[in-house]
Amino acid sequence: MKTVLVASSKGGVGKTTIATHLAAHAALSGQRTVIIDADPQRSSTRWAERRVGLDSAVLPIAGASRQRAAWNSLPADTQRVVIDAPAGAMAGDLENWLEHADSVVVPVLPSALDLDATVPFLDSLAQHPRIRRGQLRVGLVANKLKPWTNASQAMLDLLGQWPYPVVASLRDSQAYVMLVGLGKSLFDYHSAQVRDHQEDWDPLLKWVRKA
Repeated sequence: MKTVLVASSKGGVGKTTIATHLAAHAALSGQRTVIIDADPQRSSTRWAERRVGLDSAVLPIAGASRQRAAWNSLPADTQRVVIDAPAGAMAGDLENWLEHADSVVVPVLPSALDLDATVPFLDSLAQHPRIRRGQLRVGLVANKLKPWTNASQAMLDLLGQWPYPVVASLRDSQAYVMLVGLGKSLFDYHSAQVRDHQEDWDPLLKWVRKA
């Protein structure tokens, strides 16, 4: 069983979008997938509930109040777990998730304010024993990029200097908002219109598989 923790101390960075897409991709690949919704807003839970009639359904488990109880609620045949962490949480608030995760995905937006807000969170992660020992990998996802703008390019250059790798760059698109509201993901579709967006995810999916 592989577990991915999607976390950030900054709200509005696309954490739930990334968590639900990782869960959908795993489920569509035939893996028995659980999404632990540790965010009090319960957006991941509502997404999974809308998906319940599909062959690639994802089981939602509440994790906002008691981390250990949520972990112990996993079905025995679970193959992939994606944890949608609460916004604003630092590493100390995610202790149980960090103990079980195989990788941590941290979304970052292309703005100076978002970068500044993310640094303390990454600093707190760096103090966790599993991360210090190299047992738990952390990857950054540059999210909601407009690749043709100087701001997005400058952000990628800056992130390249940080100690954690940038494992994917996802372009800005209103399609994500619609898909989460439908209980779907880009991976549920095969049209030419979504192919470029799907390719944005390839580096992240490969990085997660190597965890």
